[in-house]
Amino acid sequence: MWNAAIADALVKLRQNIVKHPGVLPHIIEGQRYEWGENNDWIEGFYIGMMWLAYEYGQDPFYKESAEAYLANFKDRLERHVALDHHDIGFLYSLSAVAQWRVTGSSEAKEVALQAADVLLERWRPQIGIIQAWGLEDDPENGGRIIIDCLLNLPLLFWAYEQTQNQKYYDVAMRHALASQKFLVRGDGSSYHTFYFDRANGNAIRGGTHQGHEDGSTWTRGQAWGIYGFALAYRYTKHEPFLETSKRLAKYFIEHMPEDNVVYWDFDVPVEAGTPRDSSASAITACGLLELLEWIAEEDSSRQGFEEALGRTMRALVENYATTDIPEAEGLLKHGSYHVRGDRAPDDYMIWGDYFYLEALVRLEKGIKGYWYVK
Repeated sequence: MWNAAIADALVKLRQNIVKHPGVLPHIIEGQRYEWGENNDWIEGFYIGMMWLAYEYGQDPFYKESAEAYLANFKDRLERHVALDHHDIGFLYSLSAVAQWRVTGSSEAKEVALQAADVLLERWRPQIGIIQAWGLEDDPENGGRIIIDCLLNLPLLFWAYEQTQNQKYYDVAMRHALASQKFLVRGDGSSYHTFYFDRANGNAIRGGTHQGHEDGSTWTRGQAWGIYGFALAYRYTKHEPFLETSKRLAKYFIEHMPEDNVVYWDFDVPVEAGTPRDSSASAITACGLLELLEWIAEEDSSRQGFEEALGRTMRALVENYATTDIPEAEGLLKHGSYHVRGDRAPDDYMIWGDYFYLEALVRLEKGIKGYWYVK
C-alpha cells in the first residue's frame, strides 16, 4: 500500500521538476501550484521532497535536482529576501541541512549555519521568545509567538550540535518552554498564537491568526505542536516535552472525524462544504511516528497512537491522495491554507505533500526526514 503511494508521489515530483525547472511552488487556488521565485516560507518543502525521493530510491535525478537549488537558497540568505519571520527552519532544514546530512556537503553545512544565525536574530531576550513575524518594533507582531515555530527550532538544535555554541541550544530550549507554558491549554488543545508586551515581556493573551476564533483549536497548529514537542524531546530529553506531545496527540485523535482526516479547525461548525486540512493530518502522522520512537511498549497510550496513525495514513492514501489524477501537481487533495482569510481553503499544500511523503517513506523504509541527524 505504501509502496504504490510512494511510486505515484515520485512520478508527480519528477513531472514537476521537469515541467518547472529552476522555480518553486507557491500556493494558489484552483488545485494547482503557481511556480516562481524563492520568496515565501514554503519553498524548503519542495527541496525536502527531492531528498526524500533520492534517499528512498537512490535515483541521482532527485539528488542533482535538489543540489541545484543550494545556490538559490544561499543567495536568498545573503540578500535577506523575505526573511523577516521565524520560518527559517522550514526553509533551510529541508534544503541545506538535508543536503549536508545526505551528502556531507561542507557548503550546505555552512549555508545551514548561516540560516541558524538569521533565526537567532529573531530572539527577543526581554520576553524570552523567538518573534514570529515582522521587525522587532512591529506594533502588532513585536511580542508574538505562534505554535508553528516549534518546527523551526530543530535548525537551532542542529546548529548547537555542530558548533557547541550554547546560545543555539539555550534559545531553542527557552522558546520551547515558553510555547509549552503559553500555547498549550489544560485540556491538551492549543492556541495558534500568544501575545506578550514587547516592552516588559508580560504575558497578554492567547489568540489565533488562522484558526476559527481565538479560543478555538486550529488543527494544523495542533499538528505542529504534536511533532514539534516530540522533536524538542529528541534533542533535549526534557520529559515534559514528550508528555506535552502526547497530550496534544490524544486531543487530536479524540477529535478526528469519522473519515479520519480533520477539518481545518476542531471547533468550527461542520456543515456541507466545511474545508478539511489534509496537511494537518499528514503532519500529525509524522508526529505520531516520532512519538512512537520514544513511547515504551507497555505505555497505555501506545496502541491508540499506532491505531490512529494507521487510520490516518490509510485515509490519506485511499481518499485524499491524487493517485486518480495523473496530471496533478500536488499529492494531497483538500488541504487548506488560511480559511479565515479566504486564502486557498481547499487546494494542494506543498507542506502537506512533504509531510505525506515523509510519513510514507518512514513507514516503508525508516527514512525520517531532516529535522535531526540520524
